[in-house]
Amino acid sequence: MEIILGADHAGYEYKEAIKEYLLKRGDLVEDMGATSKEPSDYPDFARPVVERLVFSNERRAILICGSGVGMSIVANRCRGVRAGRCLTVEEVKKARQHNDINCLTLASRGISVEQAVELTEAFLTTEFEGGRHIKRLKKIDTPPVQVVKHPLVQTKLTQLRDRATSKKEFRELIGELTGLMFYEATRSCPTTEKIVETPLQKAEGRELLQRIVIVPILRAGLGMVDPILKLVPTAKVGHVGLYRDETSLEPVEYYLKVPENVGECMVLFLDPMLATGGSAVKALSLLKEKGFNNGLRFLCLVAAPEGIAALQENHPDVSIYTAAVDERLNSRGYIIPGLGDAGDRLFGTV
Repeated sequence: MEIILGADHAGYEYKEAIKEYLLKRGDLVEDMGATSKEPSDYPDFARPVVERLVFSNERRAILICGSGVGMSIVANRCRGVRAGRCLTVEEVKKARQHNDINCLTLASRGISVEQAVELTEAFLTTEFEGGRHIKRLKKIDTPPVQVVKHPLVQTKLTQLRDRATSKKEFRELIGELTGLMFYEATRSCPTTEKIVETPLQKAEGRELLQRIVIVPILRAGLGMVDPILKLVPTAKVGHVGLYRDETSLEPVEYYLKVPENVGECMVLFLDPMLATGGSAVKALSLLKEKGFNNGLRFLCLVAAPEGIAALQENHPDVSIYTAAVDERLNSRGYIIPGLGDAGDRLFGTV
């Protein structure tokens, strides 16, 4: 198992003892600091640890500070982290069995080093019970729908809805809206420090820590690709080809090609419309079969309540970003008031 460790000065000694225990067990250990007992601030160590933790479901994290409270607060602000501050073996076991904690926070001022190692052992050897607890965890882990209300987004969406908008203007608006929405969807992307040389001196900067993969759902999603590649030229692009059977309204797959061996990445699914949710659910299922199970986000411009419900029911781990949640679907599965068939308007096939 891969374990990520972090501690401030108050937890340094405990971290070192836990690391020694883990290495003897044969675990893969990633130590994010601190490196001494010199005074330090717990958020500086908690954040890098949990940002690494959410990259993979196969990892767990242990954070130590004086009370364990500060580390727990920071850790639980990161979506996908379930951190528990525990002082006894029984508390650890219950937290694993009932809450499936993936991050254990320890209080160096509340337990001994020997107890810390015992708690670590319980944390790594106790399994989640599942059952009735799954439903409760889904309520924690299901991210809220992010409706982007920025004035620029709403203005351009209004123009996009207008039936009088020309095809040229429609394509331009799709691109502009996608860029603005992408900005919001990547707001929480972890970054790493980078030192650069300005014309005057060295400066501390930041750069993306995660690689980004974008997956448009063909065909309408293609109109959202280039605006993102202009912002992140290094992004990899996959394609999922689905069409909706006009009788059953069910998605039918006809093409699937996605990058391989991308490792830890953020994956954004692109489709202007989230209507019934059938295509989105199918596309996500196909990608998960290919090993894409973390950092999944669905980016659309208009969503229907029915589509949101379907996506959250089948893929509660996926964040949804949209510019609007409309009223409903009509009998043909089109969003009301919506903006018509985005693919037809985008490619002039009406």
